[in-house]
Amino acid sequence: MADMTSSRTPVVTQRLDTPLGPMLAGATAEGVCLLEFADRPLLPAQLARIEERVGPPTAGSHPHLDRLDAQLDEYFAGTRRDFDIPLVLAGTGFQERIWRRLLGIPYGRTISYDELARQAGSPGGSRAAGRANGDNRIAIVVPCHRVIRANGDLGGYGGGLGRKRRLLDLEAGGLQTSLF
Repeated sequence: MADMTSSRTPVVTQRLDTPLGPMLAGATAEGVCLLEFADRPLLPAQLARIEERVGPPTAGSHPHLDRLDAQLDEYFAGTRRDFDIPLVLAGTGFQERIWRRLLGIPYGRTISYDELARQAGSPGGSRAAGRANGDNRIAIVVPCHRVIRANGDLGGYGGGLGRKRRLLDLEAGGLQTSLF
C-alpha cells in the first residue's frame, strides 16, 4: 500500500454499480484510493480529502477500477472473501493505522470499536478509532462495516445502517445474492 501524502497525482474516478447501489471509485497508478456509496452525504467531503491528499479527481477508466469492479462482483456473489487490489491509504498516521487494522479483520467477523482501538495501539481511544473508521474512503474493501459496538449494536456506517446490516449478513452467509 502506497502512502501518497508527499505527492499529488490525478485520481481517475468511475461509477460502479453494486447490489447495494452505485458507488464512486477512484484509483491512481499506485492503487485504489476511493470506494464510496454515491449517495453518501459526506461524499463531497471525502472527494475534497482525496484531492488534498492524493490529487484531483477526473472521470475516466483505469485497470485498477476494472479489477475492483470484477472483485466486487465476486464478493457480492459470495465467491470472494478477500480483495487483492493495491490500495492507497491517504490519511493521518492514526487513520492509516486504524485502516490497516481494519484490513486484518477476517471475513464474517466483527470487532468492537474498543477492540479496534486496542489493536491499533490506542487503548481507551474508541471514539477516535470510530472517527477514523468513519473516515475510511475505501468502503467494503477496507471493511469498516465489520466494526460494531461492544453491546452488539451496529453503531454507525457512512453508507447507512441498512447497507452495513446487509454486508454483515452477506458475510455471515445469511443472505442470498438474489435478495440484493
